[in-house]
Amino acid sequence: MAVQSDSFAETIRRHRPLVVLLGPTAAGKSAVAVQVAKRFGTEILTADSRQVYRGMDIGTDKPSLEERQGIAHRLIDLVDPDEPYNTGRYRRDALAEIDRVIREGRLPFVVGGTGLYIRTLIRGICEAPAADEVIRRELMALVAAQGREALHAELTRVDPVTASRLHPNDESKVIRALEVFRLAGCSLASLQAQHQLQAAAFPTLLIGLQRPKESLYRRIEARIDWQLTHGMVEETRALLARGYSRTLGSMKGLGYRHLAAQFAGEYDAVEMVRRFKQDTRQFAKRQMTWFRKEPGIVWLMLDEQEPVGRTADRVVELIEQFVAALGAPRALPV
Repeated sequence: MAVQSDSFAETIRRHRPLVVLLGPTAAGKSAVAVQVAKRFGTEILTADSRQVYRGMDIGTDKPSLEERQGIAHRLIDLVDPDEPYNTGRYRRDALAEIDRVIREGRLPFVVGGTGLYIRTLIRGICEAPAADEVIRRELMALVAAQGREALHAELTRVDPVTASRLHPNDESKVIRALEVFRLAGCSLASLQAQHQLQAAAFPTLLIGLQRPKESLYRRIEARIDWQLTHGMVEETRALLARGYSRTLGSMKGLGYRHLAAQFAGEYDAVEMVRRFKQDTRQFAKRQMTWFRKEPGIVWLMLDEQEPVGRTADRVVELIEQFVAALGAPRALPV
């Protein structure tokens, strides 16, 4: 583990920098992050909306105790699967952890693939008007009378940008966008655009890990094969037996919903695996689409032959350059 000087700690406390390691599922973030955290003598602050749930370990790919190699992983196992947990709560919890790490003079190091968590942590939450029950009832009455297509058409008229992102069947989000327009007098898209212009809360280094598509897909399929033969089936059965309904948001996650459907007789094991893999590939694609829209990410392309240690070295070099620019000395070698 790297030994860090008093001047390093003082620079961390003064400048409050933040380093984020991000990328799509199965890119290899966890293994690299452990090596990087060792080098800087810090912890891993997780940014994964699935790993906040207790008892959902194999299906969410939480690193095992052995894989963590003694590095503390924070912001996991925060709530039970039937407890609500949203982006605002994540930001509050993450900021508390970041403040603690900074007080200790260590580098805040966030790792994960939930883009909304990362964006909200860095830039805060877009301040949209609070819900208005009168307006919501009016909009729901419109749906009842004319259907979801009419509701979506109204959104297209007043906020075409948001409408283009939402399917007419996504009724709750369409209603929310129209509600914002009526309350704020401007579109949700314009509010979000203004929010994007806000300065980041920290001097931030965003490092992204990516792999060629076919390589990433092979890793996804191999991981799913491993999960299904190393306890995910039993984990899902146990969650259902404990009374966690398949209709819960947590149980609609990748793998859990597919296994629950198989258990209910909706399709066989072969079809379950096919859908699980297909949906996970699509999820990874959506993650990359999100991240490509985020400014300032330094991308590292990884090939299948690159050792974890070599990737960690590349990440450490970027972090050292970033911290040095703030006036800190470089981390000492292991």
